[in-house]
Amino acid sequence: MSDRADIALTAATADIDVRAITEAEHPEWLRAVRAGFLKGPVVPAAEVEARRAQFEPGRFIGAFEGDRCVATFRSFAQEVTAVGGGFVAADAISAVTVAATHRRRGLLTRMMTRDLAAAKDRGDVVATLIAAEYGIYGRYGFGPATSGTVWTVDVTRAGLDPRGPALDGARIDLVDPDVVRKLGPELHDRVRRATPGAISRGDWWWQLHTGAVRTDPAWTEPFYALYRAADGTVEGLVAYDVDDKWADTMQPSNTANVRSLIAATPAAERALWHYLCSIDWVMRVKSDWRAPDDLLPHLLPNPPAAGVAMHADWMWVRILDVVRALEARTYEGEGELVLEVVDSSGLAGGRYLLEAAADGASCTATTRSADLKLDVGELGRLWLGDESVVRLVQLGRVREERAGAGRGADALLRTSRRPWCLDMF
Repeated sequence: MSDRADIALTAATADIDVRAITEAEHPEWLRAVRAGFLKGPVVPAAEVEARRAQFEPGRFIGAFEGDRCVATFRSFAQEVTAVGGGFVAADAISAVTVAATHRRRGLLTRMMTRDLAAAKDRGDVVATLIAAEYGIYGRYGFGPATSGTVWTVDVTRAGLDPRGPALDGARIDLVDPDVVRKLGPELHDRVRRATPGAISRGDWWWQLHTGAVRTDPAWTEPFYALYRAADGTVEGLVAYDVDDKWADTMQPSNTANVRSLIAATPAAERALWHYLCSIDWVMRVKSDWRAPDDLLPHLLPNPPAAGVAMHADWMWVRILDVVRALEARTYEGEGELVLEVVDSSGLAGGRYLLEAAADGASCTATTRSADLKLDVGELGRLWLGDESVVRLVQLGRVREERAGAGRGADALLRTSRRPWCLDMF
């Protein structure tokens, strides 16, 4: 950028104040969020009141030109499941917008820099977000660490018994929202411990997704089906709605749309998908966002009946503490790896020796020669075990300082099942 352009940019942003908002400014901040996500500039009073409980001083940031909020940013405390089932403290980032009238003035950079520095000071291990646009967050050290897939099942081709699943002493019951709020959190905790990339759900999540708190005037209550094993243990839960579509010949053409399906056992997962495919008048079942290697297609006698409707990157990870991030997870084998991590922000760069063993891992700063050199964003890609180091070397995103180091790193870092973030945030 030329000196003249630098001067113009500084002048354009000098009168814009980036700061933590007050509670009194929260409605104006919400207006800017809605406008940024193209939902219209008016915030219903009910939404303002419902979201009041989310407000946390210091974690809601706004850019103000006078009294008008022109950019927004929010973070909140989160736990992310590392490979092996350990939880790490995360800085979850959401509600990021910049008004169309104020783009390319460095407002996102100012908000992001402020938030990541605060997260580092708090001792958060990683920062997380779900990117609406792929090209934005790499420059802040984030890398796509999980992906998600949506399937649509053609029930007529699935090959399932239309009478429904064989439960072998288990049962599936339709339940009310208060039962979901009571039993769902404990089930989810079991599921997330076994799912690298899963995130915590607070009480607000359960209230919002069962209608106890409503921010969307168009929200409708779904059906909730609970799976109990033969001994009565709750092992699965699905929330779904069904559209009301009929062919011209008065034949049903309905789709069951899954909002969320969690299962602690393969038996529960199989039974709930089979149940959805056995509902009268339902011709298609559309899944929620699932892991890209989800069991769903292969739970059907005819797997091609489940076609991929959507596939995209999902949760992005930004490593803030390399040592704690690498020590928090388990590894597929034993070995040593020296990583040269480049971080232009100065938050997590350095050279690190990872020593992985069956009884845990240690990570320390080192002066040994590096095996691999990579940007902190590429380390975020690799942390949950989904990406291949060899692939990133071939793409020019990781540099081998020692021949063959990429293959050895894959033997340590990659996982037998792909990570999955169950939720949008």
